[in-house]
Amino acid sequence: MKNLLTSEQMRAADAFTIKNKDISAIDLMEAAALAFVKAFMEEVEDKETSIAVLCGKGNNGGDGLAIARLLKDKGFPNVAVYLINFSSKESDEYQANLKKLQDLWFSLKTVTTAEEVAGLKEQVIIDAVLGSGLNKALEGPYLQLARVVNSLNRKVIAVDVPTGFATEGVLTADSVYLRADLVICFQRPKINFFFPESAKALAAFRVVSIGLDEEFIQTQESPYQLVDARDITNIVKVRKPFTHKGTYGHALIIAGQQKTMGAALLAARACLHAGAGLTTLSIPESGLNALNTSLPEVMYLEREGLNADNLSKFQAIAVGPGLGTGEHSVEVLKNLFKLNLPLVIDADGLNILGNNTELIDQLPAGSVLTPHMKEFDHVFGVHESWWERLQTARKKAVETGCVILLKNQYTFIADQTGKVMINQTGNAGMAQGGMGDVLTGLIVSFIAQGYTAAEATYIACYLHGSSGDDIAEKQVSVTASELTGGVSKTLKGLIK
Repeated sequence: MKNLLTSEQMRAADAFTIKNKDISAIDLMEAAALAFVKAFMEEVEDKETSIAVLCGKGNNGGDGLAIARLLKDKGFPNVAVYLINFSSKESDEYQANLKKLQDLWFSLKTVTTAEEVAGLKEQVIIDAVLGSGLNKALEGPYLQLARVVNSLNRKVIAVDVPTGFATEGVLTADSVYLRADLVICFQRPKINFFFPESAKALAAFRVVSIGLDEEFIQTQESPYQLVDARDITNIVKVRKPFTHKGTYGHALIIAGQQKTMGAALLAARACLHAGAGLTTLSIPESGLNALNTSLPEVMYLEREGLNADNLSKFQAIAVGPGLGTGEHSVEVLKNLFKLNLPLVIDADGLNILGNNTELIDQLPAGSVLTPHMKEFDHVFGVHESWWERLQTARKKAVETGCVILLKNQYTFIADQTGKVMINQTGNAGMAQGGMGDVLTGLIVSFIAQGYTAAEATYIACYLHGSSGDDIAEKQVSVTASELTGGVSKTLKGLIK
């Protein structure tokens, strides 16, 4: 899994690469500019497009100057450079790249006040004003510049990071950024790109390699890592000849009420399609006809049969989807806790925890909690930012010995060591009811098959999103039922 680094660690990676790869700082900047321009040309194909490059006086501005020169070399004739002269300090690399442009008689415009860019006519703006070293909110002329540029309603592509955006730490609701339609970032995405608050600063990001030492990056201490297809391929086990249903475990899902039977059926269907050898669903008797009609492969266990003798045969148990939060459901969860078996807890199971917070200390070690933001705050307290929420998830995962899966566009998986794996699969077409029920079914299926709680969660999250991505290539929205039908095919594509 790829490490995500802080801005300070990325600067250390720059320094290490320069020292150990026989490359100068200015040549590394040139490599970054080349990588940016290559990606930019895939985004802006028309070479007649007029481009304004806004350059601060630090290394981000140095990148911008090199990018302007290279765009001219690549056949873009309408490139204008605006030197943002709000500071007296200039980096060495900025000075070197500025001299290269001056030697070419490049047209340069010095900007001393934000109002001077209000009449900017170029169609595309490249933001190279302030880079990742910023550790405070924009103020003074930089704040005014961001507001003026945002008001122009032009396409903005940022170099590595939008001006004013903190790459890690709390993102406050009142922060102002020079908003980018696209960020072309170097070597790694920024940690804060994955939080919902980042939508104020960027619509999308793309990562380009600039030749930094990957071995050094991977040896840095970081609790944040990215999950990709190769990681899942390395975890998933091939189903071998002469195996049988007993080889792949028996999963139990306790879910559903008379009016919420769909949640239970979706979870069971997902468990089945993810490969559990046996799947049993515990629902009210009123749902038995629906179960037998729609999922004849899934067995039934009456609610009154949830006792220690009947539960010992299961390798994994999930509880919560559509369960309700009434007294009977509370007793079901309390009795499951007494067994001290790892559980997958979702939906109403989490609501019960939030209503009865004394139960949190009784969570069986090795369990998986799968909250969305409101469920998380209901269980662990209200948070003002996603950064704070994620730090709580890390802390509570360690304290409880559980895996906490915090759902959003990008899913955060905090394991029992406090590490956070970030899943990038999934799309807006999946914003429909039932998706969480499917995810619960996938996780319990993989635990039943012998994967650890953390492994099962990584696989399930990646598979859930990737299946949705496959379906969304051909249609606008994705239903939970469609998703369950696609997971087995998507999983097959991940197996070597």
